[in-house]
Amino acid sequence: MIRVSIVGVTGYTGEELLRILSRHPNVEITGLYGRSSSGERYLRDLYPNFAYLNLKIEALDIKKITNNCDVVFLALPHAVSFEVIPSLIDASVKVIDLSADFRLNNPEVYEKWYKVNHTAKEYINQAVYGLPELNTYEIEKAALIANPGCYPTTVALGCAPAIKNGFVNLQGIVIDSKSGISGAGRKSAKEYFDSEHPNFRAYKIAGGHRHVPEIEQELSILSGEDVTISFTPHIMPVERGMLSTIYANLKKNVDTFEIIEKYKEFYKGRQFIKILDDDTMTGIKNVVNTNYCEISMQVDKRTNRLIIVSVIDNLVKGASGQAVQNMNIMFGLPESIGL
Repeated sequence: MIRVSIVGVTGYTGEELLRILSRHPNVEITGLYGRSSSGERYLRDLYPNFAYLNLKIEALDIKKITNNCDVVFLALPHAVSFEVIPSLIDASVKVIDLSADFRLNNPEVYEKWYKVNHTAKEYINQAVYGLPELNTYEIEKAALIANPGCYPTTVALGCAPAIKNGFVNLQGIVIDSKSGISGAGRKSAKEYFDSEHPNFRAYKIAGGHRHVPEIEQELSILSGEDVTISFTPHIMPVERGMLSTIYANLKKNVDTFEIIEKYKEFYKGRQFIKILDDDTMTGIKNVVNTNYCEISMQVDKRTNRLIIVSVIDNLVKGASGQAVQNMNIMFGLPESIGL
């Protein structure tokens, strides 16, 4: 059995991790840790639906974690993970970090976008970007996983085959993304439902969202050259689900069928990726509460653009489910077990 601890269990992603890991046949949950509720109550008092787990949410205790687990999931706010990761890695505990603290390869870029000093720069090179469909072999050997952001997951998976096959121009890519309110965190979700629901709005436009450098980094790695995008995120009046519509100018004279076939070839054997045929358009209803990414696309002959639609559940494939998928790979298990 894999001994697992979760730090930050009281947030959306922590709760989702608990839901998935509590039914994972190869996992024993040996510790739950929080900050706002540390030591105050049993798990069943916070989440009655987990009454069957006789566990208490405890104050963060690095020594206890390192003595009692093989892998720890960190579901902490940004700029907190690098305070605890060095001690965990140095104690040979595998870490899957769901924050952005180790996703960006350049610490100066991180500090620019997150407005904090990165105090664990020496561990950045040890981190593997945990997008299983693109980085399986690196994940297998990793001790530290930087779990991808939700928007970047939709975009990287949606764009990878088109970029690798040289179908699209890397300049002028436009990404229009919509997220369920849970993507903003439990506090923001409560404020939204209390004050403005139902509403549908854009936010942090014109390059103001912190996922921009992560998306550009991953598209640049895929292409081998610097990529600059236009990215506009939106909040939808639903709790969960994420849809990204990606517009890219074509470099080749290809039709929709040919591109779809290349996508299916690229993702052959990747069971959490579904490529739809050209007469079918995806939607979040197809993927909510699953670890799937579903992708549909059309060539717009009139404008010579490829339009890609990529959907996930932002709390599962966009966060906790992908984290468990990474754990499975790290410990030599089938990717889909527990998912």
